[in-house]
Amino acid sequence: MKVLKSDKELLQLIHDGDRVAFYQIYERYCKGLYAFVYTYTKLKEDAEEIVQEVFIKIWEKRGEINTHSSFRPFLFTVAYNATINLLKKRINEKKYVDYIKSTQQVENAPEIIDEIYFYELNEKVQKLLNKLTPRQKEIFLLSREKGLTHDEIAQKLNISLNTVKKHMVNTLAFLKANLDEGLVANLLFIYLFL
Repeated sequence: MKVLKSDKELLQLIHDGDRVAFYQIYERYCKGLYAFVYTYTKLKEDAEEIVQEVFIKIWEKRGEINTHSSFRPFLFTVAYNATINLLKKRINEKKYVDYIKSTQQVENAPEIIDEIYFYELNEKVQKLLNKLTPRQKEIFLLSREKGLTHDEIAQKLNISLNTVKKHMVNTLAFLKANLDEGLVANLLFIYLFL
C-alpha cells in the first residue's frame, strides 16, 4: 500500500526539484483551488488559467517556499491575489471598451475595417517600441504583454517603483505623440495601451 506523503515532505522534495512530488501536490490541491477561484471569476477558462499560473509560480519559486509553514493557506493566498489581479484587469478592459463604444460607436464599424486598423496600429506601435531605450521597452512589455503591476515590475527588475512609473509615463507620452491623429487609431491606442 502506497503511503501518502505530507505537504511538508512533498514541499521539501519540490524544493529540491522533484517533479513527481510537484505533480502530487498539484493533484492534491488543483480541484479545490479551481473551485475556490471559480467562485470569484465565474468563468471556467479564467479559473483554469489562474490555477495553472499559480502552480507555475510555485514551481518557479520552489527554492523560496518555506517548507516549515502551512502550505494550504499560502497556496490559496497566491491564488486569491492572482484572481484579484485578473479581475482588476478585466474591469479596466471593460471600462475602456465601454468608453470607446459610448463615445464613438466603434461597434458599428465593419469588423474587417477594425481588423485592418488594428494591424496597422500594431505595426506602428512595434516600430515605435523599437525606438525606446532597452529599459523603457522592457518595462512597457512587462506591463502590457505580461500584465505585471508596477510593483511587480520594480521587484522583478530590482528598481524603484518611481522609476517604473516614470518610464511608463514617458513611454506612453512618446507613443501618443508619434501616432497618427486618425480617430480610429487613437481609439485603438486608448483601448490597447491606456
